[in-house]
Amino acid sequence: MREDHDMKQTEVAEYLGIQQTVYSRYERGFQTIPVEHLIKLADLYKVTTDYILNRE
Repeated sequence: MREDHDMKQTEVAEYLGIQQTVYSRYERGFQTIPVEHLIKLADLYKVTTDYILNRE
């Protein structure tokens, strides 16, 4: 979704208030996304958390 919105990892990381390396770990599946970040991403992309979690 990030690329579909023409955003860089650094931009999303800044929005979440984290370092780009942490966000990169989320994308690659090396680190679990905390619920508060999941909710913020859903708000950013205007989708449900279920959509992000591939549960729809």
